[in-house]
Amino acid sequence: MPSEKRAWQRMLSGRRLDLLDPSPFDIEIEDIARGIARVARWNGQTCGDHAFSVAEHSVIVEQIFTNLNPHSTDADRLMALLHDAAEYVVGDMISPFKAALGLDYKAFEAKLETAIHLRYGLPAKMRPALKKAIKQADIYCAYFEAVQIAGFTVDEANQFFTKPPKGLNLEITPLPVREAEALFLARFERLNAALSA
Repeated sequence: MPSEKRAWQRMLSGRRLDLLDPSPFDIEIEDIARGIARVARWNGQTCGDHAFSVAEHSVIVEQIFTNLNPHSTDADRLMALLHDAAEYVVGDMISPFKAALGLDYKAFEAKLETAIHLRYGLPAKMRPALKKAIKQADIYCAYFEAVQIAGFTVDEANQFFTKPPKGLNLEITPLPVREAEALFLARFERLNAALSA
């Protein structure tokens, strides 16, 4: 029996990701896509035949971000797409639970996010203005999710979420896992290729 507890996770790619000190060399986009396509937003408390995955949410957030920030760079857009990529390891905890866990959780998530950014040639840390703009797109996406698939009335959503600006409209249709995974990977490949060009 091993004397130390295991602090790594084996990914389907064969990589062993050290959870305490994640290395960019142990991160593969296929592992991220597979993981977040199987992580349900809203703890799975959504309508429809399929859970609304973090993978699909990530693509929509990047679309909203790009729509609101048309002069953003390919690197900015890739960071928007990867804004929840750490959840392939830590899962998608609802915001109230993250707040209850406190800074230790956020520090762990930040370490993983840094490793992901470095793996794909992005700055280790986001500029504060970029982080704020991506968060705004994330917040708007949450509003649409709340009223379309998470059971909130418009009045409730207006109370608990930030209403998107007029003219920003989208329809949430939760996809099957494999479609969500493929959608995320396809968007990553387009952005990564543009960044590498």
